[in-house]
Amino acid sequence: MKANVYTLDGGIKDQIELPEVFNYPYRPDLIRMAVRIFQLNRVQPHGVKEGAGMKVAESWGPGRGISKMVPRVGDSSRGANLPNTRGGRAGHPPTTEKVWKRKMNKKMRRLAKFSALSATANKTMVINRGHKFNEEVTLPIIVEDAFEDIDRVKKAIETLKNLGVYDDIVRASEKKIRAGKGKMRGRRYKRKKSLLIVVKNKEKVVKGFGNLPGVDIVTPSELNAEVLAPGTHAGRLAVFTESAIEEIRGWTE
Repeated sequence: MKANVYTLDGGIKDQIELPEVFNYPYRPDLIRMAVRIFQLNRVQPHGVKEGAGMKVAESWGPGRGISKMVPRVGDSSRGANLPNTRGGRAGHPPTTEKVWKRKMNKKMRRLAKFSALSATANKTMVINRGHKFNEEVTLPIIVEDAFEDIDRVKKAIETLKNLGVYDDIVRASEKKIRAGKGKMRGRRYKRKKSLLIVVKNKEKVVKGFGNLPGVDIVTPSELNAEVLAPGTHAGRLAVFTESAIEEIRGWTE
């Protein structure tokens, strides 16, 4: 499978053969498993406060025609403390002793990464994931190594417009207010994922592209199933440099 190599102006510089890893079959089961393990291994063990939900309440005892086992609040008949009462303790709350970490076989994890990587070359999957780009370009988008010298935001935006992928940055800039109590806990807004930029040396690229909404910048050695398929959904819009592609080519040789 061949793909075009684009210049910073959006022109076609050359055409190269993609590495063998872009031909791996789509395995959503392995991708889902790998991403879920990455998420679980970031969870901090947590539990409930000691005594939470245990209000000052006592049972009325027998002879009143109501359950004598349910503690009541004061002179009212409202139940308290028990898991089936309003504001009562949790039935089986989480504990700090719970082990969240999970493991995955090395071969399965690598196959999940290769499968998610091959999905970046599938135009149908990238479109179905919601990304917006010029559909005339070949996927994955490969640019010349001069891309790694861009360290200015103005030049970065101009290059993305030339490559026909800037509309995806605009899409990711629209914030969505989260539903539920997360709004009160420091995560009020949700942002969408946009471009994945894969370069051999990201020292300068981070300065130019790092603050664009939804953009992730990694080197080939940092690639994994989660950055290639955020939320377990494969088909992320990706931009590779020639040097990064050549490094990936060595994975299966």
